[in-house]
Amino acid sequence: MPKDFKKYYQIAGTPEEVYLALTNPFTISLWTGEAAEMSTEPDSEFSLWDGSIVGKNLSFIQDKLIEQEWYFGDEPEQSIVTIKLHSHEKGCSAELKHTNIPDEAFIDICQGWNESYFGSLIAFFEED
Repeated sequence: MPKDFKKYYQIAGTPEEVYLALTNPFTISLWTGEAAEMSTEPDSEFSLWDGSIVGKNLSFIQDKLIEQEWYFGDEPEQSIVTIKLHSHEKGCSAELKHTNIPDEAFIDICQGWNESYFGSLIAFFEED
């Protein structure tokens, strides 16, 4: 049975800076340390962590929203990732919602969001 994951993260950058860090392939490779393919064109394919995460970009609102479909092998259900960026007194609040995560991947995906994805992004902005 697929599960959903929702969490808020505080990042020490403006929504504009965080949006750029999530959508520019050069900047993505800076904070992940891995090759990235990314575009802000709807229906374009993306690849993060040198192919460990792949999917399709669904929609974008500049500096505010990123919506993607993440691929999990042959899973028929769409796994949708929505990241909303909001101004916050300490920079940016990122609201993450990831739906239809395959049950067997749920724990790894949650750890990945907290440690690798947002953990690395938060650390990247704290280094400045």
